[in-house]
Amino acid sequence: MKNYPRVMLAAGSSGSGKTMITCGILQALKNRGLKVTSFKCGPDYIDPMFHEKVIHTRSGNLDTFFAGEELTRYLFCQNAVDSDISVMEGVMGYYDGLGGFSVQASACDLAEVTNTPVILVVNTRGMSLSVLAYIKGFLTFREPTRIRGVILNQLSPMLYPRMKEAIEKELGIPVCGYVPRMEDCSLESRHLGLVLPQEVEQLSEKLQHIAEVLEDTLDLDQILKIGGAAGEVGSFKRAEKEMDQFLSLAAKERKGKQPLRVAVSKDEAFCFIYEANMQLLREMGVELIPFSPIHDTEIPAADGVLFYGGYPELFAKELSENEKMRQDVKEKLAEGLPCMAECGGFMYLHQTMEDMEGNSWPMAGIIDGTAYRTKKLGRFGYIELERAEDAKEGCRLKGHEFHYFDSTSCGESYLAKKPLSSRSWRCIHETETLMAGFPHLYYYASPEFILKFLKKCRKYQETK
Repeated sequence: MKNYPRVMLAAGSSGSGKTMITCGILQALKNRGLKVTSFKCGPDYIDPMFHEKVIHTRSGNLDTFFAGEELTRYLFCQNAVDSDISVMEGVMGYYDGLGGFSVQASACDLAEVTNTPVILVVNTRGMSLSVLAYIKGFLTFREPTRIRGVILNQLSPMLYPRMKEAIEKELGIPVCGYVPRMEDCSLESRHLGLVLPQEVEQLSEKLQHIAEVLEDTLDLDQILKIGGAAGEVGSFKRAEKEMDQFLSLAAKERKGKQPLRVAVSKDEAFCFIYEANMQLLREMGVELIPFSPIHDTEIPAADGVLFYGGYPELFAKELSENEKMRQDVKEKLAEGLPCMAECGGFMYLHQTMEDMEGNSWPMAGIIDGTAYRTKKLGRFGYIELERAEDAKEGCRLKGHEFHYFDSTSCGESYLAKKPLSSRSWRCIHETETLMAGFPHLYYYASPEFILKFLKKCRKYQETK
């Protein structure tokens, strides 16, 4: 079996500097002429955007809740096959998974499933010798550990030699270097996480500066050595066989027919898109056509349309003032153009939507309700979705919700259930041609579902 050099950068909590350090390492490895692949653990859209600014190709998500063990390994290997090294960025704290009390779907879980060595990023701010106790806790909490090295973040160059010696002597784990405080290179955040890459002034220059610093302060050769010793990923034969069978079925469905064209909202307001979703659609023979609800005046000629999430609340004025696009969306969906919309895309389909200041703006008018801002994060985290008729067959969709907005009309077609919890709620509007709601969906978790959507697109194509 092919060896896939790989390493994960994890931390004890969010805000430890994982994304900045991951991007800096990616840039430094690119500067060395290596072909690098990157992945983000969990349902994150923004961190992969920063990865992509470095590696100049799409960065993927790896999520054991959505995909399970074998499919996760399959997706990793499918995307890492030609790389010199793959770098995974962990999510939240290393052991933080489902429900806040399980390691399932955590960075630790992904490392275990893919047999990936981990380098722990430790934010040392406000600590000195206590750093050893902190690291020891992560090394011994779950044994055997996959942590093979540590990086000391926000550490004084003067203190580093003594800290490195103490850690390696007392804990027996290599220190792969340190990161000094770089206030001018910090990445700002907002209500849904980091600001978007295009909003960071001189981002390329900042990433290059970070890479130059890390080339001096990190032992990149040691990191590459750790990644090169990862060993086999593990078996994914069953998942590969199932995907081959599914794609063969999809190919049979489209044989002798015109290719399906699906329009995809993609601009400043709508940018939260799983690359895996796009990858699956392309493998199913779909031609994806990006368009902008902000800048364009109509949906391009297509057999279906996808409205993804993002930050429509930051562009409510621009979206509302593009009346031609709003009218075109309303008319085409009323005529039966198949549509799936999630989170921010769902908000755009409302009669009205509030912006960040609470001002109300007219939107596309498909959903009879108002999308409005709340003061706190609402329904947050992983969910399983089912309809009454699907429950009899044991069929569930997997997704997640993460939003500070809510709606006066969330929909009633599906029941969302929190895993490892008794909490549930109704959501999503579904008709013969429309599925719209707050949940973000991961297509590989239930590819049969997306095949049903494409069948609706085919029917629309044939009856236009």
